[in-house]
Amino acid sequence: MFFFLKNMLSPSSVFSAYASLSASFLLFQTMFNQFLPNKAQQFILSAFQYYLSPQLSSNVTLIIEENINGLTRNELFEASETYLFTKVSSSSAEKLKVSKGSRDQNFTTRFAQCEQIFDSFGGMELKWRFHCQESRKDWKSEDDRASERQYWFELSFHKEHRDKVLESYLGFILSKAKALKNEKKVVKLYTLAQCSTYGVAKWDSMNFEHPSNFNTLAMDPDMKRDIIEDLDRFVRRKEFYKKVGKAWKRGYLLYGPPGTGKSSLIAAMANYLKFDVYDLQLSDLNSDSYLRKVLLATTNRSILVIEDIDCSVDRTTNAQFQCVAGGGHGELQLTLSSLLNFIDGLWSSCGDERIIIFTTNHKDRLDPALLRPGRMDMHIHMSYCSFQGFKLLASNYLDINNHHGLFGQIEGLMENTEVTPAEVAEELMKSEDADIALSGVVNFLKRKKVEANSTADTKEEKSSAIDVGEAKRMKLEDVVRNSGRKIGKSVVRRKCRQR
Repeated sequence: MFFFLKNMLSPSSVFSAYASLSASFLLFQTMFNQFLPNKAQQFILSAFQYYLSPQLSSNVTLIIEENINGLTRNELFEASETYLFTKVSSSSAEKLKVSKGSRDQNFTTRFAQCEQIFDSFGGMELKWRFHCQESRKDWKSEDDRASERQYWFELSFHKEHRDKVLESYLGFILSKAKALKNEKKVVKLYTLAQCSTYGVAKWDSMNFEHPSNFNTLAMDPDMKRDIIEDLDRFVRRKEFYKKVGKAWKRGYLLYGPPGTGKSSLIAAMANYLKFDVYDLQLSDLNSDSYLRKVLLATTNRSILVIEDIDCSVDRTTNAQFQCVAGGGHGELQLTLSSLLNFIDGLWSSCGDERIIIFTTNHKDRLDPALLRPGRMDMHIHMSYCSFQGFKLLASNYLDINNHHGLFGQIEGLMENTEVTPAEVAEELMKSEDADIALSGVVNFLKRKKVEANSTADTKEEKSSAIDVGEAKRMKLEDVVRNSGRKIGKSVVRRKCRQR
């Protein structure tokens, strides 16, 4: 007993050993955090957890990342996000994110980083965990910081349920999320965010709250009916497109003068189909490869809009895009073939149920390669306002659903006067009194008619002046020629006499 007590370590020795171990541990921790990449740290920690926690070895964990190969959005990630949002209120999460937009009626509740959500399905117990990681720390801007964030879900369950989860549970989530989206679908308007350091394509979005619909759209009723029927036929023909070997997409070209309702028609189509809208400005792009990344980052059931395509495509520069309003960017290295390849080439099959819309004020300026069937399937001429379109505008703005005394005069003026729906709508908004507003429309149409006639007379006068001047010039040339002939003959005669 005495020998045992004598060989025991003294308190000072124990304290020295503890201090040495603590210093070594802190040094190791510092080196571990500073010199090892994040993925290597996660691998080592998960390996330690696996070997030190044998009770978890009976579980399987599925990783559901936001993007597939960094290019396209993971449909399962989006479906999981939508589905789990319905579980937040009933979960035992300790931290929740609560937000409310200026036009939202209710609060939006979401789970925070690394919070757990438990779910049950067919007698299985499943655990979800949401993760967010920022892969870099030397961001130059908030846009770079947002673009370098990585999001993923972890789904854990007992390994004996793996087949059931893969075959039934994940399919249930996809169908449930689709039903939830259709039930509470909010159309989004996407615009291209600033390009990150590594050229990752990111779209910023906001709620698309444009009120336009086919009931309020001032256009020819027959054309409106044809567009609606074409949209309905496109949406319901998924199997048909697969059977004939075509990508499930549709192209529309909207052309006509400014103010004829091209943007309003796009909004009406989006609201009718509940399709998100991606507004693409070609001046924001700098290469063919980045264009492909941008287009692949769009989702299914969406409308890609490129407005004023005639201002972005220059046919005189070897079929290269040239930004007319690019803020000093000059000529961009974007080839026309790259865009065409996404419309109907090999890349056109990357996505389903998509609509592509080009708008232009000058159809004759477009490259014929853009206009052929298979690229722009339906050409829609947005013409000047007709009397039928005017009556619809009068009903929308002034609640005039029956005949008005000034309608006959307005109809007669509109037959010979070119006026856009935007101009008519502006006149109708000047007064809430129907008589005053319609009188203003009459006066406006009379002014437009006088201006059109004066412009035509001016052109005719210029043309007549040009014709008179041309006639005088030709007469003068004839006189000169005849004079030259007479002078030549007299010279010949004089020489003959001298001989």
